[in-house]
Amino acid sequence: MAVIPVALAGRPYEVRVARGLIGNVAQEAQAFVRKDRVAVVADANARHFHGAALEASFASAGLALDWLELVPGEGAKSWDGLRLLVDWLLAREVERGDHVFALGGGVTGDLTGFACAILKRGCGFVQIPTTLLAQVDSSVGGKTAINTPAGKNLVGAFHQPSLVLADLAALDTLPDREMRAGYAEVIKYGILGDAAFFDWLADNGAAVLARDPAALEHAVATSVAAKARIVAEDERETTGARALLNLGHTFGHALEAETGFSDRLLHGEGVALGMVLAARYSARRGLIPAADAERVALAIAAVGLPASLPALGLDCDGARLADHMRHDKKMDAGTLPFLLLRGVGEAFLARDVELADVAAFLDEQLKG
Repeated sequence: MAVIPVALAGRPYEVRVARGLIGNVAQEAQAFVRKDRVAVVADANARHFHGAALEASFASAGLALDWLELVPGEGAKSWDGLRLLVDWLLAREVERGDHVFALGGGVTGDLTGFACAILKRGCGFVQIPTTLLAQVDSSVGGKTAINTPAGKNLVGAFHQPSLVLADLAALDTLPDREMRAGYAEVIKYGILGDAAFFDWLADNGAAVLARDPAALEHAVATSVAAKARIVAEDERETTGARALLNLGHTFGHALEAETGFSDRLLHGEGVALGMVLAARYSARRGLIPAADAERVALAIAAVGLPASLPALGLDCDGARLADHMRHDKKMDAGTLPFLLLRGVGEAFLARDVELADVAAFLDEQLKG
């Protein structure tokens, strides 16, 4: 088992990475259970595949579960979904000292974390992420949110979990497309700040996606450790360090918005293509050689992730995509910082990017 500490002042917690954690959850999380019934929020898929193991573990400790089952997909991360969950927790008389367990992907974790952040001004929660993307990204760091008609993740709170249990065995049931989408967040850590990890993934990415136990544990643990270091340095994204984690997201969120936040483009796929665009835009501005931008594109394309705008078949121009970016939550005083590259493994926050120039660049990319 790999155990990665998230060293936040006054609120440290652990991320544990191993196979079989769901079947041993009662022991792993015993410090966070104080009643004989445990509240579990899960999407239907996660409950179908992993609910029995979770119930059996808690039953062995004399504990019963109360389930709130969510419809899978981004639709659950809404005002209606939040209202449903908060009302359910209040009906169960969840107290500030209790912990709610979130079993599922990023949607489940984000929604549960936000509900716990606001319930009675804050109660605890334990993350049990069942997708690769959630294990290496959304379950760690305390960003919780819901989507609104104005955009994605615009209403939320910083609320750290008390424990994260990343069970690698849960990934055995994950569709290959979801694995690739999660892999985008893995390779992100190499591109933004660890050239050696990027090179390792170039040699071992196929093994990670094939769920080779050693390769998968190394990839997840390395990714979590990278995020934990950045979160510990800049928990609330005030110094600029944590903003590095948004590499590919400004472009990616615009693409997700244009495709209706649907299965047409998964979040990880949008981030993957967003990183390619960030690298190519960096090359366009003379920050990196074009060859480095193509190294990023090739590494992403090699695992079956989108690396070209024309392949999406969008019916829009660059100005429309750039306009989506105006609703980005990172907008500040009318300007939008962009994550760009000075090299593979060296991302930085650029504050001098004009959206008109981004629109012109996207027009070029749309033409292929």
